[in-house]
Amino acid sequence: MTLIDHLHTDRRADMTTTLAAAPVFDIEAVLASIDTMATRKPVAAQIVSVANADGTSAKELSAAVACDVPLAGRVLKLANSAYFGMRGRVTSLQFAVTVVGFTTVRTMATVALTDLDDESRLPADFWDVSTNLALAAAGLAPRFGERPQDALCIGLLAQLGVALLHHNDPGGYAELSARHPAAAARRTAEVRNYGIHALRLTSVALEQWGFPHSMVLPLREVDDLDAPEGGLLRTAFELAGRLCAAGHENVPVPVLSGGRVAERDLAPVLESVRAEAEELRRALLG
Repeated sequence: MTLIDHLHTDRRADMTTTLAAAPVFDIEAVLASIDTMATRKPVAAQIVSVANADGTSAKELSAAVACDVPLAGRVLKLANSAYFGMRGRVTSLQFAVTVVGFTTVRTMATVALTDLDDESRLPADFWDVSTNLALAAAGLAPRFGERPQDALCIGLLAQLGVALLHHNDPGGYAELSARHPAAAARRTAEVRNYGIHALRLTSVALEQWGFPHSMVLPLREVDDLDAPEGGLLRTAFELAGRLCAAGHENVPVPVLSGGRVAERDLAPVLESVRAEAEELRRALLG
């Protein structure tokens, strides 16, 4: 099934945000651009493929990563970061792949594949939000029964759809974002303008690239307060908003998390995010 087919399926699905009249934007061109990314960056695409394959060893994956020197450096840097607690003890790429995990390597390759490492092509706050979102998700993950490293990766990739919409409509998307700083309101405006919101666009892309259903589902369920699968990402977006968005209006986290997180639980998570966000950003972007 192509990305275009996925979109048509999405349009028939029950979405929490109602589609307005015919969108004024060529969303099919956006999806077609995703399909061509692998041909423009074949090494990154190969790393994603190797990481996805059953039976791939750390040795095989590190050999694939070694073909992309900048990415290999970032994987080593991330493995030695405060987040993984290794601080200079990781000296080989194979060990680095083992430390950060296959999902993280695949995530980092997807960042390269989709030009998310080129900040000149992104909204100014893109990586501030993404790193805070990722670390918040990782810090909250145990309360939702999730692995912190998997939650980190969901957070890092969640805004892929934002980047794709911005790439294809820089002026229009910047205006939309300025008018709708709150994440939920922005998604409603994205559907109205483009026929799909950014998180749904991210989910379509990740599904096409073979990411597991467990990483796709939270993106699809983030706006449904009755869907427990979206609770971690909903709550992480709230924390990222409190940290990054001027004038952010707090939403009670017990409501967003389905009662799994209380306001009193946030202080250590927020402190950890503040302490680690800049280092994570440097590790990911070089």
